[in-house]
Amino acid sequence: MKIAVGCDPNAEEFKQQLIPFIEKLGHEVTDFGSDDSIYANVAIEVAENVAAKKFDRGILFCGTGIGVMLAANKVKGAYAAVVGDAYSAQRACLSNNCNIITIGSQVTGYKKAEVMIEEYLKATYVYNERSGKKVDRILEYERTH
Repeated sequence: MKIAVGCDPNAEEFKQQLIPFIEKLGHEVTDFGSDDSIYANVAIEVAENVAAKKFDRGILFCGTGIGVMLAANKVKGAYAAVVGDAYSAQRACLSNNCNIITIGSQVTGYKKAEVMIEEYLKATYVYNERSGKKVDRILEYERTH
């Protein structure tokens, strides 16, 4: 898969340590940088590219993962979830069809981040009775507002 990554300046080292791991999993990574102290700018750029289907998925980093998640979710067609454990990372895709995950560099260790990223990237959303109608409602609201 083609993966877009980005972060705020505080998470640059964290991101740089994780990029080779993502590549080792067999994915092509494009780094959208971290120089802008306004993390929303990088998050929006990644989200726009993922929503436009130039990338299959996105991964964003900031101190908690919350700020970049909020910014990314303002982009139509971007569905970002902050994740803090492997199960949530899986379910972000499997239950909610998220095309972006966000991770907090100041609250997550490298090994845990690797596990979450791997679980997220190996998951594939399949429409199902349990989650499909819930995701449909989110998409319907987005289309009409």
